[in-house]
Amino acid sequence: MRRRDILSLLGGAAMSWPVGVRAQQSKKIPRLCFLTFDPGTLQATRFTFFEGLRDLGYVDGQNINIDYLSAEGHGERFPALAAECLRRKADIIAVSTTPAAQAAKNATRTIPIIMIALGDPVGTGLVDSLAQPGRNVTGMSMMVPEVAAKRVGLLKEAVPGMSRVLVLTYLDDPIAPLQVKALKDAAPSLGLTLQIQDVHTGDDLPAALDAGAKEHVEGLLTTAESMFVVHRARLAELAARYRLPAMYCYSAHVVDAGGLMAYDTNYPDLQRRAATYVDRILKGANPSDLPVQQPTKFEFVINLKTAKTLGLTFPPGLLAIADEVIE
Repeated sequence: MRRRDILSLLGGAAMSWPVGVRAQQSKKIPRLCFLTFDPGTLQATRFTFFEGLRDLGYVDGQNINIDYLSAEGHGERFPALAAECLRRKADIIAVSTTPAAQAAKNATRTIPIIMIALGDPVGTGLVDSLAQPGRNVTGMSMMVPEVAAKRVGLLKEAVPGMSRVLVLTYLDDPIAPLQVKALKDAAPSLGLTLQIQDVHTGDDLPAALDAGAKEHVEGLLTTAESMFVVHRARLAELAARYRLPAMYCYSAHVVDAGGLMAYDTNYPDLQRRAATYVDRILKGANPSDLPVQQPTKFEFVINLKTAKTLGLTFPPGLLAIADEVIE
């Protein structure tokens, strides 16, 4: 992937014109502005959105121009990046995080905004409903609050005697409180007490794990924010140091960083579907007419190597439903 622009903090704004008006006036190649939390997440989450565009015939620099703009791990930079998309006269803005989507929506109500697998667009106010998103925002939803409840249930099934779980969350992201609520709602029926720790940077992780150890937690769970993908290696190392069975939100934590287990949506599937929305809009579709799609495929990954180091034996039933087992 060619990353033409990795920007940390940008300023300025420009008027946003409807796609049809710009096409009539200049006949220019359409421009896609892509906003991400950190450039490393492109590889970490197996980003196939751009592969999907290529499969649909779009080649960067030939029949589409793509600007890759990164907040470099600082969510407060998204408003400036969204303003930069307008300055560059983007025809479509694609976003990989909820804060990026909110910044883009605040910046323009005319340029189409495509959500690439975001947590809960209805709960965070990005769209009116899944069936009728309204105005200029549509794309893919990960159903994050519902999936969060599924994760804590799988963690309890892996370690039946567990009673106290440390939950790491990034409350600066609007999707985080919705997940925390779902986890709190699910915990009583599972016989679990949750210790919630809000972290803002990777440097906060050691103190958060130490606080959990002082409360004698027996397991670890994270909510699904990009910050935890960026710092997945450090997080897995800390979980191993404190000997905590951990359930993660992204399979990259297990496959790349050696974590214990992960349950997540099938991101490649959602990303390819998001690419088809770009294609449809460039061919004249109105984003308000394209319903927000939900995931239909999920992945459960278990790492037996890590389980062995923890002295943990997975129940046979849990192994049987895993999509991938690392031995």
